[in-house]
Amino acid sequence: DAPARDRFLTIMQGEANRMNRLVGDLLSLNRVESEERVRPREQLDLGAHLASTLKSLEPVAEAADVQLILEIPEEPTLVTGDPDQLQQVFTNLVENAIKYGGDQVNVTLELLERDPSLRAPAVRVQVIDNGAGIDPIHLPRLTERFYRADNHRSREMGGTGLGLAIVKHIVNRHRGRLRVESEPGTGSCFSVTLPLS
Repeated sequence: DAPARDRFLTIMQGEANRMNRLVGDLLSLNRVESEERVRPREQLDLGAHLASTLKSLEPVAEAADVQLILEIPEEPTLVTGDPDQLQQVFTNLVENAIKYGGDQVNVTLELLERDPSLRAPAVRVQVIDNGAGIDPIHLPRLTERFYRADNHRSREMGGTGLGLAIVKHIVNRHRGRLRVESEPGTGSCFSVTLPLS
């Protein structure tokens, strides 16, 4: 029966792709955890890095009919960090905002003369969407492995439940802070604060 065969092959392909993403995320999480105590040493311009990340996500945003807006200072914003890992952080946060947010994602970068949580000069990147928001009951657990605020929708969208756990460990490695603010009906704001070089 050709239609039944095609339907089962499509299901098998979808599950194989999901398993591939899961294994990739588990390997990534393991790698990040093993490097968490080793501070990065490379300097990079965070504004340029964010612009490059958003450029690479433009096709995903266009396919979802989501507008990406980037606000960064004109001057270079230098931080010490691992370029690949920081790209993974912001790719993950912006992809989540595209998937689960509304029709607009704002990414802002600002300098903080003194951040209270880091007790030092810092930079803060905020990824803000205008989507449905997240019930506050879920916020404390969002960065746990495999935790999903909306299990059914997350599986539909291809999520593995590991993305924010990876983000948390990378931000910890960079001696930074991750903060999530959201309420149902008001969208979400994911803030990453990193110490200045």
